[in-house]
Amino acid sequence: MAYATVTDVQARMTRTMDTAEQAVCTTLLGDAGVLIDAYKSAASADAKKVVSCRMVIRALGIDNDIPMGATQGSMSGLGYSQSWTIGTGGSVGELYLSKTDKQLLGGSNSIGSHSPLEDLPGVLA
Repeated sequence: MAYATVTDVQARMTRTMDTAEQAVCTTLLGDAGVLIDAYKSAASADAKKVVSCRMVIRALGIDNDIPMGATQGSMSGLGYSQSWTIGTGGSVGELYLSKTDKQLLGGSNSIGSHSPLEDLPGVLA
């Protein structure tokens, strides 16, 4: 189930999507909805909409010139050279929930543990 529309995504981008990208965007919005529901289906509709848009924009890229997730880049002139360094903290072209997305959905980033011995009566009482 998609929680946002192509129009919602387009309103948050700094460039205009062409017809082919709009079709991909529609598919990615459906995929994002599945990922969101798997993580936190009880999240608010507004949070799901914002997170869906953020996920799809990361996958499509905001700008045609600079790849999303690039930490360094260079361009040349008449030699037609271009190079980019992609950071290790994110992913390019893939749908994923960032730390901020998880917080918006009401999830937690805490790590916990549980000992199965705690479930046995009288062991740790």
